[in-house]
Amino acid sequence: MNPFNQMPAGLNMDSMTAQFKDMTSSFSPFARRTGRLIQERLGNADEITELPQEYLELEKRVDALKAVHTKLLAVTSQYAHEGYDYPPNLRESFVDLSRSVSEKVQTLAQAQSAAEAQAALISSSSKHAPKTFAHAISRASLSAAHQLSITDPIGIALEKYAVAEERVGEAQLAQDSLIVDRFNGALNNSLKTSLKFADRARRKVTNARLNLDGAKTAARNAKPEKQDAARVEVEQAEDEFVAATEEAVSVMKNVLDTPELLRNLSDLVAAQLAFHKTAYEMLAELTPEIDQLQSEQEAKYSEATS
Repeated sequence: MNPFNQMPAGLNMDSMTAQFKDMTSSFSPFARRTGRLIQERLGNADEITELPQEYLELEKRVDALKAVHTKLLAVTSQYAHEGYDYPPNLRESFVDLSRSVSEKVQTLAQAQSAAEAQAALISSSSKHAPKTFAHAISRASLSAAHQLSITDPIGIALEKYAVAEERVGEAQLAQDSLIVDRFNGALNNSLKTSLKFADRARRKVTNARLNLDGAKTAARNAKPEKQDAARVEVEQAEDEFVAATEEAVSVMKNVLDTPELLRNLSDLVAAQLAFHKTAYEMLAELTPEIDQLQSEQEAKYSEATS
């Protein structure tokens, strides 16, 4: 229930405002700021000290910079989750995830019999099998390859593709780790340090402005014998307000002028470039091998049907 709905008879908003003004003349600084803030929120404050235009513009730019950090992190924080691109409806068995594709391919190549090959496929390893899209398609390709004859061109191509995709997946994990450490970590650090310092400096300005306006109100309502002391208090509050504003301007300019975010963005792009370069190299190396297998298959097919 709104306490203002229960005001005693004869007590209206004007009288409450007058009481606020009388009370703030003897309040502690914190209580005076609180009283002044209440007056402003109720729309009953008298003169409100204006902030310099430069300060207001810097506030807008700092708020925008903070929003940039927050928006970017809302997306790039996904790099911290290994399975962000893992097919959500895919169900892989323990056997699928028990060993890396490279390990299985190497062990299968050394198998001397079908029994040894089967044992290699189902044996486990202490190595974690990552859940990325590239790793998932790698495991699916290897599994499909071994549904066919080891001499079947399609089986050979699928096995080669499985190995290449696993390497792409490993490059993706390396990219993700770099982004989490160098980009996400840096942006989170900026939010907790430089941008937080700017927020703190701005709060000091707000408090100093409320103190100043409260002192002005108290001076206007001071009794004649307290006018001199009230003027001194206003002068001190003005000095504190000017000092707080100048400090906040300096802090905000420093936050805005630093190239830190550009350095962070450069790290993000570099990590992504390294991943895509590796993916390109793996697939570029694989393409002619599959093309060769396709050409041989085409030749055999044409010969058999001619």
